[in-house]
Amino acid sequence: SGAAGGAAAGDSEAERRTPEEFEGLFRPAGAARPRSRAPEGSISLFEQASAKQKAGAPPAGGTRAERRAADAAGSRRRPLLLGAAGAAVLVTGGLVAGAALGGKSGGGEATQPQGAVSSAPPVEDPAEPEPTPEPEETKDPAEEQAKALDKLLADSNNSRDAVIRSVENIRKCQNLEKAASDLRDAARQRNGLVTRLEGISVNELPNHERLTEQLTKAWKASAAADDHYAAWADRVARPRGCRNGQARSTNELARANRASGEATQAKQAAARLWNPTARQYGLAERQATQL
Repeated sequence: SGAAGGAAAGDSEAERRTPEEFEGLFRPAGAARPRSRAPEGSISLFEQASAKQKAGAPPAGGTRAERRAADAAGSRRRPLLLGAAGAAVLVTGGLVAGAALGGKSGGGEATQPQGAVSSAPPVEDPAEPEPTPEPEETKDPAEEQAKALDKLLADSNNSRDAVIRSVENIRKCQNLEKAASDLRDAARQRNGLVTRLEGISVNELPNHERLTEQLTKAWKASAAADDHYAAWADRVARPRGCRNGQARSTNELARANRASGEATQAKQAAARLWNPTARQYGLAERQATQL
């Protein structure tokens, strides 16, 4: 009975303690294995087994009943050791699975180790497409030239009334000095039109060469006529220049009338060349007397 009691006490001690070979299953990887220190006054499993063998285990040559008792005690210890080993394996597997699951963030995305570099290229925001510039309104160069010429033609008629009035005063021998001055001013204005025409581009207009030629000819002829009429006024202002309130005809008057006729023909030709262009671009049409 003393041996049986000792064996039972030894079995309880073995069941409460974890065998040293299973302690490694519960240590983190790389952790130093703790040095086994038995408390003072305690004995190891092997010492306990030796003591049991000495105290209560029957020798190999014991009776059959004693051997069966020893075998039964050993059978009870083996299931306890196997159960402890299985529990250690299950706990270790759970720790490994938990470590694997713990590597994922709450959003389901795997966290990268510190210092790891992602091989995926950075996602860049797509660049906003540049706004397509609106096409500039294309201008018809011929229209621009026609408008510039239209302004010039509008100024060509400024001195017409002064010329007509001055010629009538000369015929009546009235205001001869002022008539001569106004006529010379008109001649300068006609020559100025020729200079301005040379300074604008009309190369995109239909028949621009003939139009330029006829306008130049008309204004130069008109300027010459104005100068001749002014010279006629000077001659009429002299003695015997007037007879019965009428100016005498002179060579200057003949030259003025001839130049005026040339100017009229050129103005008519210029008007025929200009008016189709004026209608095309909505500009003013002009008659020969308006040039």
